[in-house]
Amino acid sequence: MSPLEVLLSALFSVVVLFVLASCLLRANRLDRLHVRTDAASAALLAALDRRAVVARAVALHLGTDQDAEPLRALAAHAESVPAREREAAENELTHRLAGLRRDCLPAPLSAELADAEQRVILARRVHNDAVRSARALRSRRLVRWLRLAGNAPEPSYFEISDPGPGLAETAARPPTKRQAGRVVLLDPDGRVLLFEATDPARPGEPFWFTPGGGVHDGEDPRAAALRELTEETGTRLAADELVGPVWQRHAVFSFDGETYAQEEQFYLARAPSARVRTTGFTALEVATVSRHRWWTEEELRGAEVVVFPRQLGTLLGPLRGTGWDGVTRVVS
Repeated sequence: MSPLEVLLSALFSVVVLFVLASCLLRANRLDRLHVRTDAASAALLAALDRRAVVARAVALHLGTDQDAEPLRALAAHAESVPAREREAAENELTHRLAGLRRDCLPAPLSAELADAEQRVILARRVHNDAVRSARALRSRRLVRWLRLAGNAPEPSYFEISDPGPGLAETAARPPTKRQAGRVVLLDPDGRVLLFEATDPARPGEPFWFTPGGGVHDGEDPRAAALRELTEETGTRLAADELVGPVWQRHAVFSFDGETYAQEEQFYLARAPSARVRTTGFTALEVATVSRHRWWTEEELRGAEVVVFPRQLGTLLGPLRGTGWDGVTRVVS
């Protein structure tokens, strides 16, 4: 071999060793992060379970008080619901507890409840910090290309309200009921449009969602979807160009300190181009929406991001292919 060939061979070997070492280090780090998220998840569930036990003790002490039975029922419900429904159940329990009069409780029980609530707050923050770190590493190109995460499930944020200033004043009120119309907007290449935003109360937990918003007085969900589509994307469509509703979704969530119980109707539409104009954004949308992007089905399936609806990556395929079959499906 010539000196040049020897040099190139040595350089190639160095590069291969560097890549292998980098992969090994990232795989080991990712494994540690997955262990950390599992431990944080177990600690969070333990904190939530303890809070439910204390809540039932509070309900027992209240006896025949009008708050006793709803509190007991919410605590039992939070412990027994399927995992996908626990966020909503725990959020309802948080708001019920925030609205309690603590001065009528014995000092030891009040102190135990406060301690249980603080442990939930800390456990949720530790859990979401661990999830954020794991998601950040899983989103790296090398990790995705070489599938270094293996078969480990994607960790998810746990989204409930933290008790804090102002929550007690609003907790006695039930969640604000709201209807919304949303659009699954496909471009000529079959990609779906999503916006990325954050809750002002949780700036470190971004999520992606479809165009759309709340129904105004005198509107139905289809009219709201058309109006929001024009305001948020600049795309103007006729009412008969919205197909569906293809999906419906019920969600209980907090945004900017307010809790909503929202019924959403999703419509399918096709954009004439991939051009998006956000000049119609409200002041709140300007402050909370950071960017938009057209996503392919494959990208959504492999994305390490929070998307609503959660199953969008798997739901999109049938709509892109044969279109809507006439059945409105419930999604989460």
